[in-house]
Amino acid sequence: MFKIEPIQDKTRQKEICKLCFAEFRPDFFAYYMYDMTSGEPMGMSQFEIGEGYGYISELLPAQGCDDYEAMFILGRQTMNFIDFSGAHKCFASADGAEEKLLHAIGFRKDALGKWSIDMTGMFDGKCDGHTVKL
Repeated sequence: MFKIEPIQDKTRQKEICKLCFAEFRPDFFAYYMYDMTSGEPMGMSQFEIGEGYGYISELLPAQGCDDYEAMFILGRQTMNFIDFSGAHKCFASADGAEEKLLHAIGFRKDALGKWSIDMTGMFDGKCDGHTVKL
């Protein structure tokens, strides 16, 4: 079992970034995922919420952790928070996550090659036609 928590302390966020080889972004929100039994880190996300949009800069596993399903859930949890905050459009950095993972959680490359998604209705329990295509 694992748990996903927001990181409230910026010193802690910086430490988690090091464990996941992520650039520390002090002005961004962050989530931390860890194994509830061992306490070992599993992954993290960093993201910002702007006027009507979200941006995921990192969605990365911790060093030595290889749990694709857990990373999928971390990605969707991050997207859900962004959407719940009122930002239904979201973009993701191609450098901050595995392409296969971005595709699996719903992002698609637009005409300019940028990863984006319209999450309108995605987390309202009806899915509004959002399907996962692996």
